Amino acid sequence: MNVQAAIVIDAPRERLWAMLVDWEGQAAWVVDVPQVRVVGDLRAGAGVRLAAPTRVFGVRLFTDLLEVTVWEPPSRLGVEHRRFVKGGGTWKLEAEGDRTRFTWTEEVALPIPLVGELALAVYRPVMRRMMSRSLERLRRLTESVGP
Repeated sequence: MNVQAAIVIDAPRERLWAMLVDWEGQAAWVVDVPQVRVVGDLRAGAGVRLAAPTRVFGVRLFTDLLEVTVWEPPSRLGVEHRRFVKGGGTWKLEAEGDRTRFTWTEEVALPIPLVGELALAVYRPVMRRMMSRSLERLRRLTESVGP
């Protein structure tokens, strides 16, 4: 399943990038993740591993293990889901003058034939709304901080 959301934020890419890689700070804006914890000593670059308890329909169901696989500051960050959810996500930052277009794409699958596909089809609009709300929270948070 592919889901995408985008927003334009009144901030330069470098400032947004710093907020994205403040791993523990992601809980302030990612709607379905109440906490992010770095697993291991690596905190920057490909190979960073993150544990993120994840809520589905408001219920904490599992802890997602993510690994950073793409690290291109300040324009692209990619992760792979390494536990129950499979697939990857990408955060892309494109400069638009002094502003930044942030595009979040998730390509995910559940390893349960047919049932997984059906569950994701039902959940897709919810996930898109969650991603859009998260981006809006990030926009408000970023723009309230100022330069």
